[in-house]
Amino acid sequence: MTAPVSPSVAPLRAEFGAAVERHLISCGDTIIYVSRERSHDALAWLKDTPGQEFDYLTDVTAVDYRDPERPLEVVYQLRSLARRADLRVKVALDKRRPLEVRSVWDLWKGADWLEREVYDMFGVTFAGHPDLRRILMWDTYAEGFPLRKDFPLRGHFSRAEQTRQALAANPEAHYSLEELSIADAFAELPKDMQERLARGERGFLR
Repeated sequence: MTAPVSPSVAPLRAEFGAAVERHLISCGDTIIYVSRERSHDALAWLKDTPGQEFDYLTDVTAVDYRDPERPLEVVYQLRSLARRADLRVKVALDKRRPLEVRSVWDLWKGADWLEREVYDMFGVTFAGHPDLRRILMWDTYAEGFPLRKDFPLRGHFSRAEQTRQALAANPEAHYSLEELSIADAFAELPKDMQERLARGERGFLR
């Protein structure tokens, strides 16, 4: 049995016309493709319009397919908490042109680190983002974008060169004094917390 199409599709098409390029059902989820030029407008409409109210941005990610002719897709996973409804919106970016789309940070503040991760791993620029810089790799990382399909599994550089670059990175050049002070405060933590951190425990410390 085919899952029903999200009731958001028809009013979104009525509002944005040809900017809603297509929609489909995948694994029971409705996916709507919107144009890059109107993506921010469409997402703002889905967030603020009564009856839609997709107030929670669950995730921002991207998909790069092995087929070089296919576009890279930026993916927005939305949820309406009150209606318990989910919707996936995609923006297809032509890889022959600059990979850029407008940031949705002004709509959902949770997009901050999510967009930075897509920028870091896929090379997508989010215009209007307040602090668009790498979040997983260091700022001087020069091998490209690790989640692009054209990225070698072992990277462009040898393991020795990767290690050399990582060790040569100066953390003070990439982190604020406030962020570095967290590490400086280790000596002030209770002894049991220090021991747990020293053992490499990653769970919630209290």
